[in-house]
Formats: sequence, C-alpha cells, structure tokens
Amino acid sequence: MNGTDEITDLDGLRRAMAENAAQPEGPARGARAERLLAGAEKLAEPLAVIEALGHQLQMYNYSSEKDKMFVPFARLLRMWDEHPEEFDAYETHSLHWVFKWMSGGMLNQPHIPLASMEKWLGEMEHRYRLAGHSERAVRMSEFYVADHIGDEERATRAYEAWLAADRDDMADCHACELNGQGVRQADLRDDERALELWRPVLEGEHTCAHEPHAALAASLLPLLRLGRSEKARANHLRGYRLVRQMESMRGAFASHVEFCALTGNEARAIELLAERPAYFTDTGNPDGLMDFLSVTALVMDRLVELGLGEQSVPGPSGRTWTAADLSVHARVEALSLASRFDGRNGTDRVSRRVRERMDQRPLLDRLPLGVRVVRPASARPVPVVAAPAEQPADASALVAEARRLSAEEGGPEAGLAWERASRAAEAEGLELTVHDRAEMADYSAMGSDDDGIELFARAAELYEAGGDPEEARAARARGAYALSRAGRTDEALAAIREPYEQVLAVLPGLDAATARPAAAVLVCRARILLQAHSGDAEIDEAEACVRQLLALVEPFTDVPRLASQAASARSMLGDIALHRGDTEAAAALYAQAAADHVAAGRPWLAVDCEVRLAGLARDREDAQGAERALRAALEHGTGYLEPMGAAQLHLQLADVLAASGQSAAASDHALEATHWADEAGESAGLGAWARFQLGGHLLRAERMAEAAEVLESALLDLSADDHGDGTIVQARWWLGDCARALGEHLQSAQAWLKAAEIAQHWPEQRDHAMLANLAADALDRAGRPEEADRAYARAGELWASLGQVPAVVRCLRARAWLDSASEDDERELMGAAIRTCEEALPSDDAVRPALLSDLGHTHRQFAELLERRGAAVDTAAHLESAAAAFGEAGDEKRRAEAEEALAALRAR
Repeated sequence: MNGTDEITDLDGLRRAMAENAAQPEGPARGARAERLLAGAEKLAEPLAVIEALGHQLQMYNYSSEKDKMFVPFARLLRMWDEHPEEFDAYETHSLHWVFKWMSGGMLNQPHIPLASMEKWLGEMEHRYRLAGHSERAVRMSEFYVADHIGDEERATRAYEAWLAADRDDMADCHACELNGQGVRQADLRDDERALELWRPVLEGEHTCAHEPHAALAASLLPLLRLGRSEKARANHLRGYRLVRQMESMRGAFASHVEFCALTGNEARAIELLAERPAYFTDTGNPDGLMDFLSVTALVMDRLVELGLGEQSVPGPSGRTWTAADLSVHARVEALSLASRFDGRNGTDRVSRRVRERMDQRPLLDRLPLGVRVVRPASARPVPVVAAPAEQPADASALVAEARRLSAEEGGPEAGLAWERASRAAEAEGLELTVHDRAEMADYSAMGSDDDGIELFARAAELYEAGGDPEEARAARARGAYALSRAGRTDEALAAIREPYEQVLAVLPGLDAATARPAAAVLVCRARILLQAHSGDAEIDEAEACVRQLLALVEPFTDVPRLASQAASARSMLGDIALHRGDTEAAAALYAQAAADHVAAGRPWLAVDCEVRLAGLARDREDAQGAERALRAALEHGTGYLEPMGAAQLHLQLADVLAASGQSAAASDHALEATHWADEAGESAGLGAWARFQLGGHLLRAERMAEAAEVLESALLDLSADDHGDGTIVQARWWLGDCARALGEHLQSAQAWLKAAEIAQHWPEQRDHAMLANLAADALDRAGRPEEADRAYARAGELWASLGQVPAVVRCLRARAWLDSASEDDERELMGAAIRTCEEALPSDDAVRPALLSDLGHTHRQFAELLERRGAAVDTAAHLESAAAAFGEAGDEKRRAEAEEALAALRAR
C-alpha cells in the first residue's frame, strides 16, 4: 500500500502506518508518512489526521531527519488547544510524551535560539502540571539543556531533581533513563558508577527500541579506561550489530568507530565509515553529524600518525579522499558545527568536548576483535599495530651491535640487528668487511621468505674470501638443508657430503669457537637424513650423526649456543625414537631438549620440542599435558614466532581447551589465532578457520551476539575448496542458532535455508531435513506463514524419506497451526497426521508407546483447533481419542488432562 488513494478508512490507515513503522529506519519511512498524512486528510476524520501526524513525527524522530519534527508537532499542539476532545486517551498521552522529543530536538539544532528552548521548557512544565504529570520528565529535559551548555551548577541541581521526582507514565522508560544517568557519571569520570547504572540495561533487564543499543556504545570507553578490554570488545561486537542498520543512531555508531580508533583497529574503523556514506553529509541532526565527523577526524589523524596519510579512505561523495585530506576536512567541519552550538549557547562547552574527542590517544595498542576487516577496494591495508620508530644510530654503531649479538647469541635478534646495520651502512656509504657481508648474507638467508639457497651460497663464498673456512662449511651445510626443505633431497645429500667429511677430519681437538660451526654442519646433515629417510638404514645413519654431534658439544655446554646444539641433538634423538615407535622415550627427550634450550637462554628453539610434546600428549588423550606443552610453546615463542606460527599454536591450544570443556579459555586463544592469521596475510585461509572455531566457542559460551558477528565474518572467506562444505553448513547452522537466541527469526531462517541448499546434495539427508525443519520454525516465528508452510512441507517429505514418522507428524501439526491455514487445511493436515501415526503403529515394538504418545498429542491439538472453530462435537471425539491413546501409551498424566478437558466441554 504505497499511495494515498488506497486509504479508505481509519483501520486501513492504521494498517498502513503499522506497515511503514515496520520498515528499516530511513528517509523512505518519512516520505511514506507524508503520503499517509495526505491520505488521512481526505478521510475528514480528525482522529485520522491526529494519528497520521503522530506517526509522521515518530518516523522523523527515528531517522536522520529530526529537523522535520517540529512542524507536525506544532500542528498537533494547535489541534489539541482548539479541540482536545478529538484526541483519544492514547493520542493525548502521545502528545504529552513527545514534548520531550521536542526539547531534545531543539537542543540538537543550533539554529534554534537558547531562549526558545528555555521558553519551551517552561511550556512543557506548565502543560505537565495541568495534566497532573510528575515533573520528573521536565527536570530530565532541563538537565540535558544545562549539561549541553556547560552550566554545571544547574545541571547538578536538575539531575538531582530528576532522580528525586516520582516516576509516572510520562517518565522515560527505565532503560533510557539509566542510559542517560550512566552517561552523566561517565562524563564525570566515575566509570564504575556508570557501569553500575547501565548493568540492568546491558544485561537485558530493561530494554526498549534503542536500548541496550545506546548503553552498549556508551560503555565502550569506560570499560577500556577500567582495563576491562574483553568486556569492551564483547560490547562492541554486540552493540554494533544492533545499531548498524538504525539510521537514527549515528551517535552510537560514532562511538563504535571511536572505540576502533583507540584500540589499534584503525582498519575496522575505516570499514565502519565506509558502511554509512550518508552519515558524512546528513544534516537533519547536526549534533549527530558533529559526533560522526569528530570520530572521523580521530581515525584519520591515527592513520596520518601511522604514516598512512596518503591512503585512500571513504568520505563524503563527490571526490576521492586520502586520510590526510579527510582529517583536515572532518576536523574543520566538526569544529564549525561546534562553534555554531557554542554561539547559540554563549559558552565554549561543545567545542572543548569536540576537541577532546578528536585529540584522544589510543587506550590500547592492540585489541583483537575476532572479525576480519573487509576493506574498501580503494583502501590499502592498515597495520594493526604501528611499527615502532627506530632510534637513530650511525651505521658503525649498528654494525658493532650486530657483531656482538652474532658472536654472543645468534638467533632472530642477531638477524634483525644485521638487517638494521645493512640498511644503515648502505644509507651512509659505510664500507663493510668481507666477514660482515658474509654474516649479513647468512642471516638474511635464514630469515628469507623463500628457500635462501642462493644467499647461503653467497655467504659461504664471502666467508671463504674472508679467511673463515669453518663458517663457510656451516653456510654450505645450511644451504644443503635448505635444498632438503625445498624437496631436493638427492641434491641436499650430495651438497652436505663435503662439509661433513671436512668436519670429520677436524673433529678431534676442536675448541669452543671452532666447535660451533662444526656442530652446525652435523645438525644440518642429521636433519637432512631425518627428513629424507626411506628406511631404517638412513635412520641409523642419522642417529650416528646425532651421537657425533653430542660428543662434539657436550664438553662445551657452559657455552649457551653449544648447549643449545646439544639440546637440538636430543630433540633429533626424540624424532628417531618416535620413528621407532618408542613414544615414551621420545617424550622424555623432547622435554629434556626444551628445558635445555630454555636454560641456554634460547627459548625460541624450545617451541618445536614443545609442539611435538603436545602432539604426543594429544595422541594419548592427555589433555592437561597437551595444554601445558602448548602454553609453554606460546610463552617461549613470544617475540620470536612468525605470525603464522603464533596463529597455529593458539588454534591448537583452543582445540585442546575446548575438548576439555573450557569454552571461555578456548575462545580467548581462537581470538588470538584470528589476529595472528590476519597478520600473516592468511585471513581467507587459516584466519577464516580460526573465526569459524571462535564462533563455535562463543556460541557454546552463550555469547550469542559476539558469535553471530564472528561467524558472519568467517563466512565471507570460508570456501568448500579450502575448508569443506561441511564447515560452511556448520557455520550457517551456528549462525542460525545465534540469530534465534537473539530473536532475529528471519535471519535465523535465512541462515538455515542457505545451509540446507548445500546439505541437499549430501548422500545422507538427515541434516537437510533438520535444517528445513528449523527454517520452517523460524519462518513461523518471523510471521511468514506461507513460507513456513512450504518449508514444513519440504521438511516433512525429507523426514518421510528417512522413515522418521514422529518428525513427519510434527511437521503436519505445525502446518495446521499456521496463521495462514484455513479450517479445511487444519482438518486435512491433522487428519494426515493421525493417519500417519496409525499406519506406523506396529503391533509389538519398542517404539509403539512413543507413536501412541504422538497420536495422543495429535488428537489433543486437533481438538484445540476444532474448539477454536466452534466444532464442539468433533472436539469431543478427538479428546476421547487423545485420552485413549495416552492411556495405551501409559501416560496417565496426559490421559487425565484429556479427560478433564472432555468433561469441561460437556459441562458447558
């Protein structure tokens, strides 16, 4: 019903207004309300016009067109003053109720003079007194005016009077009042008190159309300031889900953008800004526009600070924006609006608040959210955590530091030191020694993204040229191992032969300095043999090489790097024991090796041993042992693990914790896995899998809103090729469960139907049937009876193909109860359900009692439907049949209930 000619009476108008109110917020609702008012005026019925004006006012209030509210209200008030008898009780209440909307609406429009607002407050107080209402709503409105202009004395007085006045039917709902009171305390930096006031709203004790939406947004910064980052993250995921489609909640939306900017989630902030382009320019609510522009400036300033000022970002339509450009634009526009408010108010309160908001510093460097950022095509990725700026140092100092780390410690820190030294030397034109260049090439090969084979060869050549044949052998050995890792086994075995023979020739009499490169050769050969083994002979040869390594380094275990080589030898002996089937010996060797690496001050090398220990523990179903080993691996890998390695470890630990029922802890580690997978550039692979797992953990922990957001994010990247169609079905199934728990019945139906589309191709059809049944239930709850009927019919067919008689019967009964079912439909469907039960009843079978119970329930429900239709005789017959079926099934309680209902029917 889109035109005005179709409005022929008040009932038709009311149906059209209800239909319009059910649509998503936005200008379309306001435009429709205008047309409905025109239609109401043609009815020549005052109440129709009154109701249409009230509807129009409501549509404007819950939109970006709040500036249009004043005209319909002025007309309503004039009609009230001239003919109050034309207003029924509901419209009389509504008229007085929206006085509060006018007060707040004027406050948010800087062109309305302060004197007009004060006059309006007086008018509101006068009319409330005449109507016998409490002054509670008046004092609340006065508080908001005083707080806005910065009159703290008056604000405190009005706030106290607000709370002291009696609540009546003109007071805002509990949820809205508590939100406003909490915001007051948060502004005073009493965050604990604010959260205490918001608690009943956040926990769902008090709700309304815009709560807990607003309270969730308001809670974000207080929670961060109190160090409750996990709760802040949860409230962001839950709250953003509520406000993202509500045009009237631009202020709450802005708070979510602000939260992202202050927690290292600049990329998500950009995504949120891109989702609502109209928010940059909608002028109907200047206060909301100022909020949005303020946080836009905050985000853009963060990008500029991170060195990303030239990044393309979403902004007002009509031009392409960089972060630096939009930063300036948003700041200027926000302050311009603030100055208009302050000019009206005669204070600097609004400008000060806007500047404070734009100039905030991050509260956290990193807060993983669990959702993947889907960036606009024009935007480049934003780092989650900015790389720390390097302290200026001359090249000579950096080279000296790299030499020290290389000689004393080696490992990742030495590699990073040589990388810094190399850049500085090149920039300053510092001439490096041949040995320096050899070490640079050697460490660069170790950290290379590819196999590093050519760099190892270059390092060996430079070591030779620098007169260091021992290190040259070690570099060649590392190059041979790189060949092995690249799958070039025969080449690796050939390449390691000469360095190994050279080491054997010099083994007696080596000192600590020469033992280290020799040990590297033995380690590489043993690893090549273990990686390339094809039988026991190669394993025996590898063991002999490992024993040679231990004999070489054990005299020097007071030297950390050689002690760590001894630990590596024990780890390889663990690999050999495992190959031979001795898992107990392998576990003991891995544990000793890990401890020795840590004792040698090289904890990053313990990680691999601990991962192997975890695998062995999981094989023998030792959940506690696996948990201990994985936690140790994460601890020892901190600062050293590559992002992909960190993601995998967190995900393994999440699996172990989930298997032992620790869903909350599992979700924490799955969350970390999503972050590190994104950091590794694996958002669409391991990242999607981690989000899928995280969604499941959150669901089991009954954190439904968070789970829904995470699962929706996972589904953007889950694919049948990479993750399997079973994973996609499970993700959509879980998403449907979340939506159902959140009361989002249409969304739950859509999720289950999409899952069913995949499951229909599976050989086993039980999942398909269950999903179709769930979707039918959800469509019924969503008020879509015709669609529900089709889904129930399909589910019934599938259950029938599986021989699931009770499920078929339930589908038939559900169809009979749908609002779209006629009396003939009810009789036909319930009759079919009864026949299905009766035909399936075996004479002697364990399932007979269950089928009799289903038969009894069907007769009883049929009786209820018939009684509703006024068919008393048929009702009695089905109650008798229900009692008989329950009695034969042995369900005396339900038999008695059916007989009582029958007796009551006959007594009428």
